Amino acid sequence: MTRAVSNRSWYTVILCMIAYIFSFIDRQIMALLIGPIQADLGISDTQFGLLHGFAFAIFYAGMGIPIASLSDRLSRPWIISVGVAFWSIATFVCGIAGTFVQLFLARICVGAGEAVLSPATYSLIGDLFPKEKLGRAVAVYSLGSFLGAGIAFLLGGWVIGAVSASGPRQWMGVTFAAWQLTFLIVGAPGILLAAIICLTVAEPRSAPSGDAPSQPSFGAVFAYLGHHRAIFAPHMIGYTLAAMSLFSLLSWSPAYLMRSFGLSVGQSGVYLGLVAILAGGGGVIASGWVMDALTRAGRDDAPFRTGIIGAVGAVLPLGLLPLAPTPGWAVTALAAAFFFASFPMPPSTAVMQIAAPPAMRSRVSALFLAMNALIGMGASSALIGMLNDKLFGDPRATGASLAIVAAGAAMLAALVLSLGMRPFRRFVQAPAAQLSSACIGHRPLNA
Repeated sequence: MTRAVSNRSWYTVILCMIAYIFSFIDRQIMALLIGPIQADLGISDTQFGLLHGFAFAIFYAGMGIPIASLSDRLSRPWIISVGVAFWSIATFVCGIAGTFVQLFLARICVGAGEAVLSPATYSLIGDLFPKEKLGRAVAVYSLGSFLGAGIAFLLGGWVIGAVSASGPRQWMGVTFAAWQLTFLIVGAPGILLAAIICLTVAEPRSAPSGDAPSQPSFGAVFAYLGHHRAIFAPHMIGYTLAAMSLFSLLSWSPAYLMRSFGLSVGQSGVYLGLVAILAGGGGVIASGWVMDALTRAGRDDAPFRTGIIGAVGAVLPLGLLPLAPTPGWAVTALAAAFFFASFPMPPSTAVMQIAAPPAMRSRVSALFLAMNALIGMGASSALIGMLNDKLFGDPRATGASLAIVAAGAAMLAALVLSLGMRPFRRFVQAPAAQLSSACIGHRPLNA
């Protein structure tokens, strides 16, 4: 019998999706600012890749794990609101940075704040929705990433153009460049959102988890993951490779269009904003629908199948990027790539909510997101910059670098994810009592 889902549950998901939109605006706006930042700070593509990816990923990965431990014990809406406020302030601080080191440190703080959101939200969704509706709930939340990226491109291009037209401005005796003012503008609204979440979202747990003596330790979490490594190893490695494709697109698509076809910041922002919202967001919704449809059809490995569909579908359009003869062809290839590269987001979350015990979900999610951040985001962005600088020695080769990293990662992702299908099927098909004992006694799975 399907459990009823309240309007309050959907309100929580929508509000968390809005927070996700804000987070992607704050993290993604930098991709459009590559030209003015490099000109003002005198940095290379490799350094920009470190700023956009690795600096953000360091604490995004590291802070997510202890924060997730708190999320399994304390009020998750309160934790989310603190994180939103922190990363918004850090984005504002990016606007007063005047050196590579200062901007690097500010980006670290942005990542530290954003590390709070997804582990706590995934745990909330797992408590609020039954398994047969989990795909759609996660898809709605995940939609925030592409709405945020799209708004960052659209709004960012407009803001950069408007601010640049009037030249540097002074505030409190300090002169700010256009890219600095952009960070100041996009960072401020998050404070209000943090207050709304804190005041209007209720914690669904009936009693504080911190008072429960049976709360599993981190050692127990690692033991559980180790015993169920036949599921979690392909899941974490495969979906991290898939994340490399998506983060590569988000990081370097603006530079690809501007360098390969001479588009302005505003033109690139319009094209990529529409691509991110329509193609990327459409891919997330389609992914959730496909996963739920496969689940209803009796495909117990639906989360892995859906991820494989996305990874395979992304390979061809990614490989065609350096061959695109016109901006129109390039945008078409980017749209197809974004659509399929977004597929892994809902199913990767669903695996964790289904296969991890409720008291471990936040920390399992945080471990997964840490791996996603360090490798999927940090390594991919820096690797493309290094290929531009060291292998090709030409910024106009950004399309080739993007294709090598993103398409290669997508192919590997499909292969690795296929290894998790059978173990996950066996886990889902196990009797409820057996699953319960597995959660308590950490029964290993045989692949």
